[in-house]
Amino acid sequence: MNDSLMLLYLPPDTPWGEALARLNQMGSGILLVVDGSGRLLRTVTDGDLRRAVLAALTPQTPISALPAKPPVVADENAGAEVLLRLMDMHAIDHVPVCDAKGHVRDLVTRRELSQRIWLSSPHLGAEETAFVEEAFRTNWIAPLGPHVDAFEKEVAAYVGVGHAAALSSGTAAIHLGLLLLGVEPGDTVFCSSLTFVGSCNPILYCGAQPVFIDSEPDTWNMSPAALERAFAWAKAAGRLPRCVIIVNLYGQSADMDALLPICDRYGVPVLEDAAESLGARYKGRASGGWGRVGIFSFNGNKIITTSGGGMLVSEDAELMIRARKLATQAREPARHYEHKEMGFNYRMSNVLAGIGRGQLRVLEQRVAQRRQVFERYRAALSDLSFVHWMPEPEGWCSTRWLSCFTIDAYEPTIGETIMRTLERHSIEARPVWKPMHLQPLFAGAPFFAHAPSEDVAQRLFRTGLCLPSGSNMSAEQQDRVIEHLHRALMSVGG
Repeated sequence: MNDSLMLLYLPPDTPWGEALARLNQMGSGILLVVDGSGRLLRTVTDGDLRRAVLAALTPQTPISALPAKPPVVADENAGAEVLLRLMDMHAIDHVPVCDAKGHVRDLVTRRELSQRIWLSSPHLGAEETAFVEEAFRTNWIAPLGPHVDAFEKEVAAYVGVGHAAALSSGTAAIHLGLLLLGVEPGDTVFCSSLTFVGSCNPILYCGAQPVFIDSEPDTWNMSPAALERAFAWAKAAGRLPRCVIIVNLYGQSADMDALLPICDRYGVPVLEDAAESLGARYKGRASGGWGRVGIFSFNGNKIITTSGGGMLVSEDAELMIRARKLATQAREPARHYEHKEMGFNYRMSNVLAGIGRGQLRVLEQRVAQRRQVFERYRAALSDLSFVHWMPEPEGWCSTRWLSCFTIDAYEPTIGETIMRTLERHSIEARPVWKPMHLQPLFAGAPFFAHAPSEDVAQRLFRTGLCLPSGSNMSAEQQDRVIEHLHRALMSVGG
């Protein structure tokens, strides 16, 4: 039972004067009149009590004697849009949510519906404005320019690699990375299965075939055991992969000390997909700089953003020279436009790079803020033994780009129930990524599990959820998430 809701309950024989005192004390704007079984009979608001005063009813008059008014309620499947329409239709600011028997399960207010909490919203500051204004003042608006050059150098220095190329998206960076590593039609590419589809679509762009590698429980990232078996299979079949895409999930590095030696032993280069992990560290070293090439994303929901954009990084200077050429339509060095090979329009604009430079200056602060959000969730829900947070092994430092957890005894409907409860209060949440080996797009692609009878990625998808994690979340917003999440978790696992 929701304790905060119970504080709003009144029996029908409550004097309206007492109800007025309770309403004033609670500051909720509404009270819920229920019968002995907990079934909702009516609601009481300031307006109802004001009408009692105007009707000269004595304060001892019971609520049941007030003019009858059937309550406006919603069922448990109602979303935020339906609830808002009900409020508008009836000119009210609260809607109780009831089950089929009329018992109150929730209470939604207009105030929270007007203040949506996003999963990971952009967090901009003052520095970005100065760089963008400079781009406008100097008329460097089109692709390339001084901010692009500076942003590349600053990101390369932060990651600890020699070179970087600012591009239009993280997906574009992966596509170029695969081409630079020699991926051709008919080749095989190994890739983490538990990831966003942007990690894998570029494999198809190249005409190659993906082979998906499971996660390990300790990091949720690529399983060394599964990778070993995949390589043994590929060697026996006489078709080693052209490269391996290792994804750093939800702001946390994969176990590079375990994975890279396997790839090295077979002579296969690594593309490190650090789209979600800029700012993370693994054994003291920055995420994104471990592979032959690495990529970052600056999409609007990432830890820092350029509204849209990505970055390719590498120690190999020649590789990066070629990356910049391919990203600018593969133009040859001639006065006229000369082209000998297919290229792409993948470069970042000077304006967006200016935003990125301002964002990069507060990256460490953004990481600290997201880690604080994660720790507050973990502390607030520590009484729930069936909740398990995404682990962070010793030697890792995750950005906690998203705060993720799994729960025990999970059933297919439980995640939907939790997310529906949060969405009812205008709180965005989502499941853990659906693994690529379960996606219709990749039906039939080979998959190697962590253990013969243990598909870790599928288990995480079926039992895991991601919570609002933005670095600009207020304490009040996080309190709201915690309140409704705790109630939802107790209802399904308590």
